[in-house]
Amino acid sequence: MRIGIDLGGTKIEGIVLRGEAEVLLRRRVATPALQYAATVEAVAALVRELEQAAGGVGLPVGIGHPGAIAPASGRIKNASSTCLNGQLLRQDLEQALGRELRLANDADCLVLSEACDGAAAGSRSAFAAILGTGVGGGLAVEGRLLAGANAIAGEWGHNPLPWPRPDWGEVPGPLCWHGLHGCIETWLSGVGLAADHARVTGERLAAEVIVGRAEAGEPRAGATLARYEDRLARALAHVINLFDPEVIVLGGGVSQVQGLYRRVPQLWGQWVFSDRVATALRPARHGDSSGVLGAARLFPLL
Repeated sequence: MRIGIDLGGTKIEGIVLRGEAEVLLRRRVATPALQYAATVEAVAALVRELEQAAGGVGLPVGIGHPGAIAPASGRIKNASSTCLNGQLLRQDLEQALGRELRLANDADCLVLSEACDGAAAGSRSAFAAILGTGVGGGLAVEGRLLAGANAIAGEWGHNPLPWPRPDWGEVPGPLCWHGLHGCIETWLSGVGLAADHARVTGERLAAEVIVGRAEAGEPRAGATLARYEDRLARALAHVINLFDPEVIVLGGGVSQVQGLYRRVPQLWGQWVFSDRVATALRPARHGDSSGVLGAARLFPLL
């Protein structure tokens, strides 16, 4: 048995995984808002609860978290859950639980899960992107995570949107939380989609409302969704040009828009440096459970 924890900005989800794919238990608790010490204790308490319910002691624990662990300092960096930044999350959790843990970025956990038995199963190379409150990415080769020398492999969300269109207001682009303009996250997150619609139409609507109106044929919402698809196609074309994955998997709330999987591959060929694009674009098979499944698999079966 292995425990997986998905540490999100609003919720902490935990599972007990038996064997390769059997989920014995699943629990969710709220994430303490912007409280680091309380977040560490909430994760530790959830692990203890899962162990007690499963009848296990000292089980392997893998944790998916926002941001990355800086190789030089061991501290969290680049996390949208800003109370984690600068903290020794691994060390603090290991002290609270009294054992060695394995931690990885939430997008890394997504790609690991989907490469193992999800939408990218059987592929030699995969890129997974989270399109949610933020935008993250992870890479897998031969079913194994590619972490990178700086622990940021696949982190496309804070690269600039490629081939920007001034006529769509993409230059310099919105200000990102870390101080630069025009990051992919500011356009392709759910918040970014809603902000683009508000800038163009003056309507302040949630992303899911905009998508629903677009699917119902409302012209202004349809135009917003079309801009989003165009931007996603450009951003993913950049990934294909650099990494050339066999499969791209989308997770997060915006990934549930089914039209993306038809329209984006129709668009991205104009920016991919090839005469054809064989890359498949697929939704995460395990949905919002991919992250916690990938976290459990940070400890492989012996």
